[in-house]
Amino acid sequence: MKTLYLECNMGAAGDMLMAALFEICPNKQAFLQQINHLGLPEITVEAIPAQKCGINGTQMRILVRGQEEPANDHLHDHDHPHDHDHSHDHHDHSHPHDHSHPHDHSHPHDHSHPHDHDHPHDHDHPHDHDHPHNYSHLHDHNHSHHHYSYADICERIEQLDLPQTVKKDAAAVYRLIGDAESHAHGAPIDQIHFHEVGSLDAVADVVGCCLLFHLIGADEVVVSPIHVGCGTVRCAHGVLPVPAPATAHILQGAPIYGGRIPGELCTPTGAALLRHFASRFGEMPQMSASGIGYGMGHKTFEAANCLRAFLGETGHAQEEIVELCCNLDDITSEALGFAADLLLENGALDVFTTPIYMKKNRPAYLLTCLCTPQEQEKFTHLMLLHTTTLGVRSRLCKRETLEYQISTVETAFGPVRVKTASGYGVRRTKPEFEDLKKIAAEQGLTMAEVCRLVESALHHEI
Repeated sequence: MKTLYLECNMGAAGDMLMAALFEICPNKQAFLQQINHLGLPEITVEAIPAQKCGINGTQMRILVRGQEEPANDHLHDHDHPHDHDHSHDHHDHSHPHDHSHPHDHSHPHDHSHPHDHDHPHDHDHPHDHDHPHNYSHLHDHNHSHHHYSYADICERIEQLDLPQTVKKDAAAVYRLIGDAESHAHGAPIDQIHFHEVGSLDAVADVVGCCLLFHLIGADEVVVSPIHVGCGTVRCAHGVLPVPAPATAHILQGAPIYGGRIPGELCTPTGAALLRHFASRFGEMPQMSASGIGYGMGHKTFEAANCLRAFLGETGHAQEEIVELCCNLDDITSEALGFAADLLLENGALDVFTTPIYMKKNRPAYLLTCLCTPQEQEKFTHLMLLHTTTLGVRSRLCKRETLEYQISTVETAFGPVRVKTASGYGVRRTKPEFEDLKKIAAEQGLTMAEVCRLVESALHHEI
């Protein structure tokens, strides 16, 4: 199985992830050619060699009108359009955002009249992020302060020269960010707006990552526990904890940790990209790596500030499943059968009953339901609702599985679906029972006769 493992020991941001994926991209120049001719006006994406702690890697630089934009393009509540909360940066610079300085935008933005930007915007505080764009310079805003809604962003993405799957991925990533900001600010997503200039380079970040995931074409994406940083960030609202509210909302259910490095290591965009593309979160699987990419951040720490991507082959698929069990000594067989069927109809991986003896040697049943960790709550509720049990036990299990695929084989009686499983040196093929059953009923044949005909067709196919 072609597996991509993302090591997020120093968090994640859009351009860090894009740089790491770029290094393992099968055709780097083709990617740069495509990303720079999508239809994003005045945007240029460059891959720059970089080094951290003696390790060589890549930084992605996104230029708007030939210059890197400051990290001040953010989502904000349209009801409070001038509330500059820099902890939710949407131009996702890959360095941790250590906002120990206050962001006090003391000048008012009166949108009731046109903006005359001949005067400089003196923000009275330096924004020194250890990279070329030093915020201490005065901002000469030649651009207008136009804002884009989530619908506007989706429309912009849809107009880009990209495969449809990449467009859908990019829109889904923005949806995660928009929902998180909506939750953090207590405003509907249609009132969450993106700053015009920030949206351009932020779209390049998101679209670039989605395109690279598409070009790499991994069967599985495994993401490590994510280092989110620690401490606080100061913004217009006051002092907020790290991770920022939007990032924390997106990463609910994912393994995260704080560590000892102060500042915001994982940004909302980085979190949304990981959440959308991760097949699962966990430690590095056993794999044979064919490529390793280093996406470098801008800030310098004692630890190498990079996101690392491993691309390789895993011999088998390993996943976590939950085993839900309950003992039943006071349920009718009809009700038990109904409950088992209902669990399967709702997407359980498997459901089975086992005869057992309970206290006083009463005959009883053990009902077992296998499901994904994400659906544990749903199936626990169904078991409590549709059986007589007073409690459901749960156990997290690791499951090793063979890879399988479904193909169709033509027989004298029509097409038959065939499942082929392989791995661990094992390969087996099995026709779908429902197709065999249908042929047997229609042709008046026994199941054994139908199996022989299908096996003959399979042998001829091989």
